[in-house]
Amino acid sequence: MSRSGRNPDKRVRTARGRTASSTRWLERQLNDPYVKQAKADGYRSRAAYKLLELDEKFALLKGAKRVVDLGIAPGGWSQVVRKISPKSAVVGIDLLPTEPIEGVTILQMDFMADDAPERLTEALDGPPDLVLSDMAANTVGHKQTDHLRTMGLVEAGAYFAIDTLDKGGTFVAKVLAGGADNDLLALLKKHFSKVKHAKPPASRKGSSEWYVVAQSFKGRA
Repeated sequence: MSRSGRNPDKRVRTARGRTASSTRWLERQLNDPYVKQAKADGYRSRAAYKLLELDEKFALLKGAKRVVDLGIAPGGWSQVVRKISPKSAVVGIDLLPTEPIEGVTILQMDFMADDAPERLTEALDGPPDLVLSDMAANTVGHKQTDHLRTMGLVEAGAYFAIDTLDKGGTFVAKVLAGGADNDLLALLKKHFSKVKHAKPPASRKGSSEWYVVAQSFKGRA
């Protein structure tokens, strides 16, 4: 115990059947201040603070009326939207089940399904002014393949945003090390006046994730 009465580091005993990587993950969770804060604040995941920090820097939620949350599970980002912009209409989509959130319409389905975009926009009853994407593909253990699969989701999210956003709207998406690739950056810069990368403090230092923030959608021709 430290002088403050807290355990400076909690160590997890290696259990039978638990891999070394899962043991390390559990130790990180137990010692992560963002995980502890999320529990105290009632957020479902530490990812909530990534959006809070991005919002503090880019004012993403200021004036937001209709919001789409791509990859909503477990719901931390939509919780933040509802807390900061309680009058916003919010719809989320994920293959994984997500516990209900007051004021949020949740679709459990594949975002890549043909009818997903229409289902999302119908649920909002109007064009979104903010599209959030924290989607990432399930990893297969091959770094290059995992990167391509996740960036494929990011690109699909970008095209959805371009096809549906209200003029002046914003698109935010998780990307991997190196940020958005050149083709995606060119696409975003064509349709948005401001495009930047950011790594919020809540994103673990060892993580390869970054976020691309595209603001001031120029509208469709």
